[in-house]
Amino acid sequence: MNEVLHERFVAMTDKTIQLADFRAAWDQNRAGYLEAVERVGKSGWLILGQEVEAFERDLSSFWGLRHAVGVANGLDALEIAFRCLGVTAGDRFLTTPLSAFATTLAVLRVGGIPEFVDVDESGLIDLKLARARLEDTTRPVRFFVPVHLYGQALPIVELEQIARDFGVEVVEDCAQAIGAMSDGKPVGSASRCVATSFYPTKNLGAFGDGGALLTNDEGLSQLARSLRDYGQTDKYVHTTLGLNSRLDELQAALLRSVQLPALAAQTERRRVIAGRYRDGLRNGRLTVPAAPRGSASVWHLFPVIVDGEREAFRAHLKAHGVATGLHYPLLISAQLALREAGHTLSPKGTFPIAERFADHEVSLPIHPFMTDEDCGRVVDACNSWRP
Repeated sequence: MNEVLHERFVAMTDKTIQLADFRAAWDQNRAGYLEAVERVGKSGWLILGQEVEAFERDLSSFWGLRHAVGVANGLDALEIAFRCLGVTAGDRFLTTPLSAFATTLAVLRVGGIPEFVDVDESGLIDLKLARARLEDTTRPVRFFVPVHLYGQALPIVELEQIARDFGVEVVEDCAQAIGAMSDGKPVGSASRCVATSFYPTKNLGAFGDGGALLTNDEGLSQLARSLRDYGQTDKYVHTTLGLNSRLDELQAALLRSVQLPALAAQTERRRVIAGRYRDGLRNGRLTVPAAPRGSASVWHLFPVIVDGEREAFRAHLKAHGVATGLHYPLLISAQLALREAGHTLSPKGTFPIAERFADHEVSLPIHPFMTDEDCGRVVDACNSWRP
């Protein structure tokens, strides 16, 4: 490589393509962010005020559910959902071993017993295996907690049928899948309560932590509002043991004024990028997991399964100015924290497909601020890897 070309290559690769680009988001939306901060500051009201109420209305309208209740984070949204649905200590929860630990941590925090079944080739919970477990009535399952992982949508009609067939409460974890659809039905449609997260990396991300519970049930929404605020039903009147889990005014203002209005366009950009990846990746050592039937993904993540040394692939991409991530390298069923709650860890081989994802998955950059040139660089870097 001659000196001029080398300098161009170095200049290009010095600008690493990140998994998420918060600086680009700030540059594009600075005026809107500052206006929201100014509005909250001038209001003199910082907790559970008009901004939270307005964001909750806008979010419920976007989602197509009647009520949204803003809370401090996605973990609390799940816990509050379980408590609204009448969880009792010792209830069994069926869920996936391949997800963020928060999904199971919420189960443990309400005294539930988590049980896991393997995933299918999409990386999402295998609904056939879930049915087989639910048919075992000697150890009845009270709650089924599917995760719409990577931004993909599990079949909503099947989730609704599972709820009817087995009498379980389906609580969908939609932290990665706001706006995703299954055969025209939005994620969350199969649940009386649905939980989501506004962690900054999420498609609808705050400038810190945040989350929400959504429901069509007025009574459940009122209970959730009480539980997020110390269990109060009126000022200093506590009718149940609640949490301190309130979405603050500033986060609500930023989400309502800037993030939510941009979500549809940003989702479409993610889909364009995913399409470029799917069309352009030609390396036989990389496999893009199949989507669930009927899924219209919002592409929170773009996972590939690496046939070969995963860290060598990541090092190759890093050398070409491409950041990568891992989701998730240690299954929930193997996390040492489970022992603190008295649970036995699953031995190797228990969940072979989930283990394959844990051992071989790599997440490529996908965010709405990527340029077409960025997409080309990622594709070229992937295709040039030789194990």
